[in-house]
Amino acid sequence: MTGATTTPPNPSGDRVERVDRSDIAIGVIIGRTSEFFDFFVFAIASVLVFPRFVFSFAAPAQGVLYGFAILALGFMARPAGTIVFTEIGRRYGQGAKLTTALFLLGLSTVAISFLPSFEREGWLTVASLCLFRMGQGAALGGAWDGMSSLLALYAPEGQKGRYATLPQIGAPIGLILACGLFIYLRSSLSEAEFLSFGWRYPFFVAFAINVVALFARLRLVVSEDFKALFSESALQARPVLETIRDEWLNIIIGAFTPLATLALFHMVTVFPLGWIYLQSPQDITAFLAIEIIGALFGLGTLIASGFIADQIGRRTLLTYCAAGIALYAIVSPMILSLGRSGEALYVIIGFSLLGLSFGQSSGAVASGFAPKNRYTASNLTADLSWMFGAGFAPFVALYLTEHLGLWSAGAYLLSGAVCTLISLTVFRRRQDERRSKDSSWR
Repeated sequence: MTGATTTPPNPSGDRVERVDRSDIAIGVIIGRTSEFFDFFVFAIASVLVFPRFVFSFAAPAQGVLYGFAILALGFMARPAGTIVFTEIGRRYGQGAKLTTALFLLGLSTVAISFLPSFEREGWLTVASLCLFRMGQGAALGGAWDGMSSLLALYAPEGQKGRYATLPQIGAPIGLILACGLFIYLRSSLSEAEFLSFGWRYPFFVAFAINVVALFARLRLVVSEDFKALFSESALQARPVLETIRDEWLNIIIGAFTPLATLALFHMVTVFPLGWIYLQSPQDITAFLAIEIIGALFGLGTLIASGFIADQIGRRTLLTYCAAGIALYAIVSPMILSLGRSGEALYVIIGFSLLGLSFGQSSGAVASGFAPKNRYTASNLTADLSWMFGAGFAPFVALYLTEHLGLWSAGAYLLSGAVCTLISLTVFRRRQDERRSKDSSWR
């Protein structure tokens, strides 16, 4: 990819001052890395910390399930955050919206680090954790800046698949950083020290990264050049209710299009962490190292997905990946039950498949809306996709595994793959129909 500049014409034929695509790419990667780092810090703490620190009254399996349930609260709060912050953006501008959203995200994140134990404050600790997690979720819904859609829209011809991977790179980077930090803390501190104060440091680090991301993204979002690009690209926020009225069916279908990808996302990152912690807690640090290795494989296939998609098409690649995820769902329970080597194989295969699919999942969703609705509809669709596809996956998979066995977690993932295959088929037909009726839609 080159750092070529974008000079998209507007409907009147005027041209905006040139903006380097690399600036957009850097802003996107920094923003997504900070968001995923926040998420993985909370997810890892949901297994290693909260069951003993916040849910010490519960059995270990129940404590992890409670942690996963609170993890899901963040995804449930995202649509509400989108509605509130979209209105802030429309009234006061993107800069005010992004600053307020990331301030809420940073405040909620750092507040978690000051939580007292359940022994000290009882149910107030549980209620506070729920509140702060919902604050994180609402803030992530409001932190949508539209730069991912802008980057995909003005990618060079023949390279759209490669540019679609850039926002997704933040996921493996965020996971590697979070796992590495927890490995360091658990290796450097005693168990008592880690539970007392060590676990708090990753949340302070997340807060610091959010501050850096805020300034990096604000520099782009509030500049006149980018305001012009967003305006000419029809990437302006519309009222949420109007967008839903115009695009409600596409939003629903689009939300289920990446279901297999996002379910797999949590099935290879968060779910096995909880399962292995319950089976052999002494091996959890080693498994975090395996997660880092898997993330490196995922990063490689994620980058490769861009080149593959540019050759065969994004939706075709997603269709093949959904079929691959279905096959993986069938064999993965057997692989995961094979001990340490099986755990490594489960993670590496899963991440490799995830990289191919996740690299193109956002581009397929964003391309499904009329230009005037693309900004708000993409935001809503992403919120719903993560909520249904990923938000409940760790809780549901672990609950099923505890009651029915590992095979049921595979069946759960298989159902997501089936939903994706159906949604891709329906979405493609609706797009073809819309193109034939409205020549201005693209």
